[in-house]
Amino acid sequence: MSEVWATYQIYDQNDQPEKKAEGIALGLTVGTWTDLPQLEKEQLQKHKGLVMSVSEAKEDEAVSKFLGKKVRKSIVTIAYPAANFSTDLPAILTTVFGKLSLDGEIKLLDLELKGQIRYAFPGPKFGIDGIRSILDVHDRPLVMSIFKGVLGRDLNYLKNQLKDQARGGVDLVKDDEILFDQDLTPFEKRIIAGKEVLREVYEETGQRTLYAVNLTGKTYQLIDRAKRAAELGADALLFNVFTYGLDVLQALREENLNLPIMAHPSFSGSIASSKLYGLSYPLLLGKLVRITGADLSLFPSPYGSVAIPREDALGIATALTAEEGEWKKSFPVPSAGIHPGLVPQLIKDFGIDSVINAGGGVHGHPDGAAAGGRAFRQAVDTVLKGKTLSEGIKEYSELRTAIEVWGGEPIGVK
Repeated sequence: MSEVWATYQIYDQNDQPEKKAEGIALGLTVGTWTDLPQLEKEQLQKHKGLVMSVSEAKEDEAVSKFLGKKVRKSIVTIAYPAANFSTDLPAILTTVFGKLSLDGEIKLLDLELKGQIRYAFPGPKFGIDGIRSILDVHDRPLVMSIFKGVLGRDLNYLKNQLKDQARGGVDLVKDDEILFDQDLTPFEKRIIAGKEVLREVYEETGQRTLYAVNLTGKTYQLIDRAKRAAELGADALLFNVFTYGLDVLQALREENLNLPIMAHPSFSGSIASSKLYGLSYPLLLGKLVRITGADLSLFPSPYGSVAIPREDALGIATALTAEEGEWKKSFPVPSAGIHPGLVPQLIKDFGIDSVINAGGGVHGHPDGAAAGGRAFRQAVDTVLKGKTLSEGIKEYSELRTAIEVWGGEPIGVK
């Protein structure tokens, strides 16, 4: 039997969470139950939503203050029969949280796909192991950097930035998510130029770097543009999944383009940042992007200026890397506010099966982006040797300069 179990966080001002849960289960499936004739009950039984559990959660004082009264918070799980919907994510989300999302005081925390329905979702094509195989890097976190300040700049500017970052030893470089198909840096020419630069760096240094080009345009054009990217030899795609939709991500994955897909979290804050409503970050940026096909998922780190709560960031990473028989693991990519001094904390929190992603932490190095990339690699090597950064700066000059600029203690973590 296939079902989808949805777990919600509810705030019931009437202090009757069991009754509210039953209302949700019926309202989103058969509509009513007690007043139905027995024959109709028998006919509709396979479509009826079932309350699986209701448990009280710790009161959130900030929420009670916002609502102006003390409210009871509960965690509710409801099972929805797969007979009610087609096997696609839009149908599932509409069923379990469509009109319910308009309630205003309910948050979808998790979805569990049970039974045959799990096979309707492909998961990543490459996953962690596949990307490691491409790069031939198996025993450390990957290091990634991003383009900075390329809007209004020409292709030579972008090529020079890419070359510096690759020479610094980073494993991946991604486009800025706001870099679209500009006249100065057109999509196809970025791919061709990127291949040229990265081939030069590889021949010069032996460093293999992947460039993730930002896939943009009208939704109906994306498959053809992604195919063209593959034809031109692109390394990977960056995709603004939450402005296009998770189902579009799945469509790209199912084209079997042989390109890793990197999901960007842009716009996700409008869906997940509230304590009262929306989706949880671990569900949105973790489980859902994984099952629909992202090989890497970017999300705000717990440390930077756009930080999310640490438990949410760790929850995202867990959702991306948990053992799931049907789906490969996706790389967690904690982002924003990352500098070399945070590498010990990043490895402690996210382990070696993660990607350390930096923008200003690479480009802001006083000796340039290549030195910034080397500082990150040096920090990683130091930690994996079991040494402290204080020991590492005695060995590595780029790391020493980075620690002088940004410090070496974790920020915002206790």
